[in-house]
Amino acid sequence: MKYIGIDLGGTNVRAGLVENGHLTGIRESMIKQGGSEEEIIGQIFNVIDRLNCDSPVGIGMGVPSVVDVEKGIVYDVVNIPSWKEVHVKEIFEKRYSIPVHVNNDANCFAMAEYHFGKGKGTKSMIGLIMGTGMAGGIIINGKPYEGANCGAGEFGMIQYLDHYLEYYSSGQFFSNIHKTTGVEVAGKALAGNPSAIAMMEEFGGHVGKAIAAILYAYDPQKIILGGSVSKSYHLFKEALWKELENFAFRPVIKNLVIEVSELNHPGVLGAAALCI
Repeated sequence: MKYIGIDLGGTNVRAGLVENGHLTGIRESMIKQGGSEEEIIGQIFNVIDRLNCDSPVGIGMGVPSVVDVEKGIVYDVVNIPSWKEVHVKEIFEKRYSIPVHVNNDANCFAMAEYHFGKGKGTKSMIGLIMGTGMAGGIIINGKPYEGANCGAGEFGMIQYLDHYLEYYSSGQFFSNIHKTTGVEVAGKALAGNPSAIAMMEEFGGHVGKAIAAILYAYDPQKIILGGSVSKSYHLFKEALWKELENFAFRPVIKNLVIEVSELNHPGVLGAAALCI
């Protein structure tokens, strides 16, 4: 069966065709951030139509916002000011006459890993995106858990020290605390710079505390890291696991697996997986 996955970001939109578990096509376009609700919907229609897909059985869309999953309504989409309350499911089903499913982009990342990536075969897992912020998608007993208002998994907004977890446990750490970028620090650490190595160790300690909070709440089999910062996991891995040595329940740490996503276009794959 063929499914269309749509990954709507703040700056661009990607659409892909997923057939028999494989991504067989990808189209994308820049988003007119200042455009009206109708203009941006038209841009998404255009990207879907360019796939030239015959007889898809469903469309899934991931968006960076709070979602009424049942009704397919998205609210206050990040970096798209005109999308305050958009009835995506109704609009897209009217045009394409097939079922449409909508969810948060972090939940889609988790779905991608569960169906197509390193989460295959698990019953419970967390897909943790670490980029300019921190957010997660939760899979429990093989199903996504969004919470009553699609607000579950916003781990980055948990209060921590004098700010929030994502202030210290995402790319924000490097800009907020050290006035630099994660890319620059990673490059210097790889070259053996002692200051950069120490910075990565400091960061790993904060991430370890964030993961500990997640473990106390959900105790998943796996945590799969995604986002730009996850690519430097090997540089802060040791400090992260050292922080977890103080975790109260040893079997949780003994059985926990933390891995880095290797999927291409997980947002598209995860959106399509909403239809499965």
